[in-house]
Amino acid sequence: MWSWELKDEAASMFDVIVVGAGPAGSVAATVLARGGARVLMLDRAKFPRDKLCGDTINPGALARLAGLGLREGIAAEAIRIDGMVVTGERGVSVRCRYPAGTSGLSIVRRRLDALLVDAAVSAGARFEEGVVVRGPLVDADDVRRVRGVVIAARDGRDMRVPAPIVIAADGRRSRIAIPLGLARQPPHPRRWAIGGYFENVSGVGTLGEMHVRRGRYMGVAPVPSGAVNFCVVLPQHAAQGRPERILAEAAAADPALRERFAGARLVAAPAMIGPLAVDVRAAGMPGLLLAGDAAGFIDPMTGDGLRFAIRGGELAGEAALAALAGAARPHERLTRARRRVFASKWRFDRALRRVVDRPATVSAATLAARVAPWILQRAIAFAGDVST
Repeated sequence: MWSWELKDEAASMFDVIVVGAGPAGSVAATVLARGGARVLMLDRAKFPRDKLCGDTINPGALARLAGLGLREGIAAEAIRIDGMVVTGERGVSVRCRYPAGTSGLSIVRRRLDALLVDAAVSAGARFEEGVVVRGPLVDADDVRRVRGVVIAARDGRDMRVPAPIVIAADGRRSRIAIPLGLARQPPHPRRWAIGGYFENVSGVGTLGEMHVRRGRYMGVAPVPSGAVNFCVVLPQHAAQGRPERILAEAAAADPALRERFAGARLVAAPAMIGPLAVDVRAAGMPGLLLAGDAAGFIDPMTGDGLRFAIRGGELAGEAALAALAGAARPHERLTRARRRVFASKWRFDRALRRVVDRPATVSAATLAARVAPWILQRAIAFAGDVST
């Protein structure tokens, strides 16, 4: 819980409060602290903590980490990913290796997030873990401006922690963005993700894998321990039951995975999250900026989630620094910047989501990949932010 007390005279103690210490929040806090801002970063979890994720960092996200000077520390604990293999129905399989000199990385989120938190703290941000943020701090006479956050204090009462700017990077169920009407979970699609780590999976190399089927898709990625991360994303109605059973049945029923998982063993309790999609109408409001999944989440299919988080955290940090320097309406600045940087990827990801939604489009995509595999190779390269 909260390890220190705020006094009334400390009302301007922080320039920015970052809610959420995942990749987006930690990167935003790092950018801000390096820029001279007084930053408080909060998270309800105790670190290191586990997080359901595909565990791969594509070349585009890796380039952003390199630009922040964070790549080397992460690479030291990761393994290289040289490209992707995508399979469809009826035996369709396309491999795409990244160009020479280009690669991605695989590292479990437990370690990645801890390393990024350490980087933010090293830059000068103050980090408080195990802190429950109840919601945004707003004035009764001005509910359209955020002036800080309300947290659960040690004695169970609410504590008001003011700051000129708040960055909400607290995920799909944001306690900041959703109550303010900025974010919502749409009625469609309602997909859930289930993931776990397995030992003794055969045929695993240095390529990430995506297996697209009617109504679902499955990801397989090697991780540094020698195990593999196996994730299944499927409609809500199919995500009923014990997660370990769903994972085992998904592998056993799939022609591309059945033999490879025949001797596999689940090494830790699997995780399940959903519904996945989050729609956001703006990247903030006066006093508030959004980053990470709180700023919108389309689908994890392309592996773009970490790139959106890392780059989105940068953009939020830069917008907050501009505001502290006197720039007006930073939330509008951030909305424009996100649209400029992410628009093409948003369109691409939404198109892929529509493909998986309908059996007819999965069949059409399978036929296209069989007749012209270069189409899928180009799509893999675009998803990884590499040129062909």
